[in-house]
Amino acid sequence: MNDFKHHRGYSAMYREGHLTLGLYFAIESYAGAIPDMDIEQQISTAKMAEAHGFSALYFRDVPLHVPSFGDVGHIYDPWVFMGYVAAHTARIALATGSIVTTLRHPLHLAKAAASVDRLSGQRLVLGLATGDRPTEFAAFNASIDDRQAFFQESLAVMRKVWSEEFPSISTPRVELHGADLLPKPQLGAIPLMVTGNSRQSLEWIAQHADGWLYYPQSLEQQAATIDRWRSLTQVFKPFSQSLYIDLAEDPDEPPTPIHLGFRAGHRFLIDYLEMLRGIGVNHVGLNLKYARRPAHEVVQELGEFVVPSFPINP
Repeated sequence: MNDFKHHRGYSAMYREGHLTLGLYFAIESYAGAIPDMDIEQQISTAKMAEAHGFSALYFRDVPLHVPSFGDVGHIYDPWVFMGYVAAHTARIALATGSIVTTLRHPLHLAKAAASVDRLSGQRLVLGLATGDRPTEFAAFNASIDDRQAFFQESLAVMRKVWSEEFPSISTPRVELHGADLLPKPQLGAIPLMVTGNSRQSLEWIAQHADGWLYYPQSLEQQAATIDRWRSLTQVFKPFSQSLYIDLAEDPDEPPTPIHLGFRAGHRFLIDYLEMLRGIGVNHVGLNLKYARRPAHEVVQELGEFVVPSFPINP
């Protein structure tokens, strides 16, 4: 496995014993499933996040609007949108949380990822998932029962075509012989983060992933999850999680629960993030969907008071 110490995105986000912060697109609060996604405002807020030392911006892969799911993410195709954001930023990592491997051909996925990584100056940290919405699998005429195998296939194919010239590959979806995939990542690899369990055993994830992107849990549950993760990884592999926050105007407001997170002032948020760092969380991606205040105000306050305690890795 590559330790990625020379990969700009990975090295900014991850270091053993440290915690950094990212932001999920859409960087706004919104009711219902569909955000406004005013592009000028999104880019302005993303640049503010970069200037204040956030380590990553997160992109989601939501192919179709399925009303029963209730959230379409940032609307735009993740690869197109990443290219646009990459052109308007300079240093911040471009992280996916996550690309649905089972609805994309492995060679298309490998080419898109390598292209973004090269054009952005090695800023892509690639979170992957199997997908879980039956409506989308039906729409793409894809078998939902093959998710486990297709996920494993995607990781293996991408790593091979990134690292070898004219590789010979024979898998259920790939018959590659006498041809090559370009561009190659500059390092011959891109950091691959498995999201959740992705229908794999934790032993498989620990062996094959470069890191693990998980969901919020109680501190006790998350600590136990991380302890098991560390027991299975022979070298440092980062643990990341998402967190929804509604940042209160009163910096001393105590926490009240919201979906997959909490509302609180920034002083509690700092204390909570320090506790996460203490149990071994290396990165937290913040989602502002349920915030009551304008996102640019929240990002400004986070950048001034919270991010300095969790800086980008040197």
